[in-house]
Amino acid sequence: MKQVKAFIHPHRISSITEALRNSGLCDLNNGKGCYNVTVSTVQRLYTVAEPSQQRYSVDLAEPVVAEAKLELICEDDLAPQLVELIKKAGQPSKGWIFTTSIETATQML
Repeated sequence: MKQVKAFIHPHRISSITEALRNSGLCDLNNGKGCYNVTVSTVQRLYTVAEPSQQRYSVDLAEPVVAEAKLELICEDDLAPQLVELIKKAGQPSKGWIFTTSIETATQML
């Protein structure tokens, strides 16, 4: 199993989730293909982004930029297809996509 994690501009996340849904690669109802798809809002530090995209975080005492973090779990052979789908659907936004191997996973019943 693999975990795919992407950090993307918040305005592009809906395009990516729609592409995942429409691709047929993720059956979110049956847990086949990709599953445990989550999206959260995160703050990126140490950025050189446009000043108009930055805000100052009082909690962190740093300038930050909001990003969306997409995470999903998939079978090993599906990861490259999902990475390409995320890259294509996330255009023209810049960001990072990480793929890591999951050594063990235990489903809680």
